[in-house]
Amino acid sequence: MRIGIAALILAYVLSQFYRAFLAVLAPVLTQDLGVTAAELASASGWWFLTFAAMQLPIGAWLDRVGPRLTSGLLLAVGAGGAVLFAEATDAGQIKLAMALIGVGCAPVLMASYFIFARQFASAAFGTLAALTLGIGTLGNVAASLPLSWAVTAFGWRETVLGLAAITGAVALAILALVRDPERLEGARHGSLLELLRMPALWPVLIMMMVCYAPIAGLRGLWIGPYLADVHGADALEIGRISLWMGLAMVAGNFAYGPLDRWFRSRKRLVILGNAAMLVCLFGLWWFAAAPPIVAAGLLVAAGFFGASFPIVLAHGRAFVPAHLTGRGVTLLNLFGIAPIGIAQIVTGRLHAATEPVTPAAPYEAVFLFFALTTAAGLAVYLWSQDRRG
Repeated sequence: MRIGIAALILAYVLSQFYRAFLAVLAPVLTQDLGVTAAELASASGWWFLTFAAMQLPIGAWLDRVGPRLTSGLLLAVGAGGAVLFAEATDAGQIKLAMALIGVGCAPVLMASYFIFARQFASAAFGTLAALTLGIGTLGNVAASLPLSWAVTAFGWRETVLGLAAITGAVALAILALVRDPERLEGARHGSLLELLRMPALWPVLIMMMVCYAPIAGLRGLWIGPYLADVHGADALEIGRISLWMGLAMVAGNFAYGPLDRWFRSRKRLVILGNAAMLVCLFGLWWFAAAPPIVAAGLLVAAGFFGASFPIVLAHGRAFVPAHLTGRGVTLLNLFGIAPIGIAQIVTGRLHAATEPVTPAAPYEAVFLFFALTTAAGLAVYLWSQDRRG
């Protein structure tokens, strides 16, 4: 089972890579294909939207079929999407490729969480979830300076084609190595409606909508155009600052895991972490045109404090009955991922519609959008019921 979980975590490394690599590829895609920042935001949004749309069927498949076939077969679809990306000649093909990659990446984290929920103690779920997310976020790191080096050395098409081959190999490894948990004896049937009728779950679902969207949106796309347009950064400088933010996200995930055990209140930990991220987002809005070191520091701090996703998910998981484990974790993931896709599309249009009275003005609008939505979600979450499982 351990080697199978390792294969799933490797697949999640790829998932984190694909959701973030457009930030580094943005300048070369604009130069070679003529795509705009708004079109790239839309492509990033389609990754998250297809990823999110797959969560509900994946939840049922995890409960009924198991994580091996669910994750292995869909990841193979993602490999095909990466091949299409490598051969793309316009924005439409980039968007379709990102949608297919989103489908392929959709089950891998939830497959791991399904195994954790079924085969480990409930109290350990938050720590295991954060550890998995922390390791997986190394893919986010790889989609920064290392990606810049690879693109410079080999070209962006060759680099993405190599990634497609790696993705296909990992899909085969999952099919060969993952072992499904034993089926529950005498488990009763249930549905999503059973979960949606639980009032205690809704404040957590609202928090899921805003806890990850800002850092996913910034690291996944906006950090690249922002640093280029406002601070004149080149591809290597963008890759370097993206690397710092990615490492901060890794550190944040590893920090939230032990803190989940140390804090007596999971709710309090989530509130404190997201309040700190909110300060960083308002700082980016207010100081968008400040020297690059200020922007880099705020982006890195936001990446660290904004890594509460697995703890919020663990909070929601504590309300989910065992026979709905697959549907429960994927429902929570749906609420965590779908808003990112919507936010990327909305911020792309907001960026395009904002009068560029200064180079920073369109990005100030993006930062303010993320800050206000986070504040609204945090206000609702204050009314949530604390539970550790």
